[in-house]
Amino acid sequence: ERACGRGGVEKRNLAILAGVPRELEGVIEMALGKVSTREEGWRIVGDPQGKAASTAWRMLAERDGHALVEFRPATGRTHQIRVHAATGLGLPVLGDPHYGAGEPGGMMLHAASLTVPRPGKDPIVAEAPVPERFGDWPALATPD
Repeated sequence: ERACGRGGVEKRNLAILAGVPRELEGVIEMALGKVSTREEGWRIVGDPQGKAASTAWRMLAERDGHALVEFRPATGRTHQIRVHAATGLGLPVLGDPHYGAGEPGGMMLHAASLTVPRPGKDPIVAEAPVPERFGDWPALATPD
């Protein structure tokens, strides 16, 4: 928790988007705030008065009108990647029931790795295998 607050923690997420971005890569700078209504409950929205949020992204593959995208958030706001995809790119994460159409098969967002730096020591690196629901998408990704 302290490492996240100091910055320097590297997070890598993979998502299949409900569309293909116009660019191959970029950085989304969009402050985020929480709104709540009795009818719809709470959600996170782009809000100039909200907390700063920054996410670097790059498209890894595209097929059948969808794209596999790598997201590297520099900040760790609630629903940051989901809102930055849906609002910043205009393309929600496939299967996102809150910010997208909630397509069947589950939300296609995966926390692939987390690297926590440690002063004077090797960083802690945690990697998670891509879930089966992603099918062969990871194999289509272009190498770094």
